[in-house]
Amino acid sequence: MAERGFSIGEASERSGVKVTTIRFYENIGLISPPVRTSGNRRQYGEEEVDRLTFIRHARELGFEIDDIRGLLAMTERPNASCQEADRIARHHLKGVNHRISQLTLLGKELQRMIDECGHGRVCDCRVIQTLADHSHCQHHQSD
Repeated sequence: MAERGFSIGEASERSGVKVTTIRFYENIGLISPPVRTSGNRRQYGEEEVDRLTFIRHARELGFEIDDIRGLLAMTERPNASCQEADRIARHHLKGVNHRISQLTLLGKELQRMIDECGHGRVCDCRVIQTLADHSHCQHHQSD
């Protein structure tokens, strides 16, 4: 029994990946070009939809395209060691933790600006003054 093919719109709906993004993934080789109908329409199978779903989930978690490419290559070797997947995940976690640290500092600086605001006139606005004083902002980021 032949596998039913899905149009690009159906593959998009099933995977949660936008049509333009599916075409982009094809162009960069993240997914193989699908088979075409006699009318030259793309037809995707369950395997391609599963792959698109995997990619979407990995992108939602913030993985870079090259890391996703590596992770996908590992799925083609189910008996191989997952050491490389672990390395990729650890590297990604390190980046996430760094961004969390940066956002925490940003939150503190914004809170400080808000707390110092006297709610008076713009010419006395502490938020505006702080944003205009780049050297002051740099000083607090290095704390």
